[in-house]
Amino acid sequence: MANIQQLDPGASPLDYYGWELRRLREAHGLRQQQLGDIIFCSGSLVGQIECAKKIPTREFSERLDAALGTGGLFSRLVGLVLRSQLPNWFQPYAEMEARATYISTFQTQLVYGLLQTEEYARAVLATGMPDDLEGLLAARMERQRILDRERPPLAWAVLDEAVLHRPIGGREVMRRQLAHLLGFVDHRWMRIQVLPFEAGEHASLDGAFNLLRFEDDPDIIYTEDLISGHMTANPDTVREASLRYAHVQATALSVEDSAALITRVMEERYGDPS
Repeated sequence: MANIQQLDPGASPLDYYGWELRRLREAHGLRQQQLGDIIFCSGSLVGQIECAKKIPTREFSERLDAALGTGGLFSRLVGLVLRSQLPNWFQPYAEMEARATYISTFQTQLVYGLLQTEEYARAVLATGMPDDLEGLLAARMERQRILDRERPPLAWAVLDEAVLHRPIGGREVMRRQLAHLLGFVDHRWMRIQVLPFEAGEHASLDGAFNLLRFEDDPDIIYTEDLISGHMTANPDTVREASLRYAHVQATALSVEDSAALITRVMEERYGDPS
């Protein structure tokens, strides 16, 4: 195992987190196992995180802060660590998403990342056969924290009905995922609509896209292809995408009728087969 003192704390957020953990643990005169006992984990886990071999969780970080009296240092650092686990090409979008005051998304294949349950997200991410599935999963769950802020972004998601029928992760995973979507029916800041099959051709047959709006910065359109993502603030592109989104919203079911459709699919397709 690498010695933590050989790590460069400026190399990455994860290296800095590990370096700070070792420094503060030793400043308190604690061995790894002693600190592990205090925060209800193994000394081995403490050592792996100190050596940047394992990704810390938010719960681990909050316990560290309480045990070492750091004033929230690790709770602040863990957000940077988890965001750094996202694919390099996706990190700029995640940073903009976290700053946005309004997020609108049209999804044709999958539930939007901010709305995914952990088990649904795990099944989705596993399809890419990543080297560190747990790190990617933790990063995706961390993204969702923006919805829990005191003043979260106003968000509007339109999902193609195909999203409801594609059995990602199996029957039980999908049932819980659709139930999770229904939990947003009375949410103050999030609205979900479904574009039904019966709508036929529509304004965004070309695929999914996201529109981000900000207090003081230009609007941004984000799209993805097979291996990367693309952001643009080109006014003509933003105008065209905004028009298409308006048409998709108008064609989609109302929020109430969308919830009814989600409920029907959940019960008929993913309910108890007995």
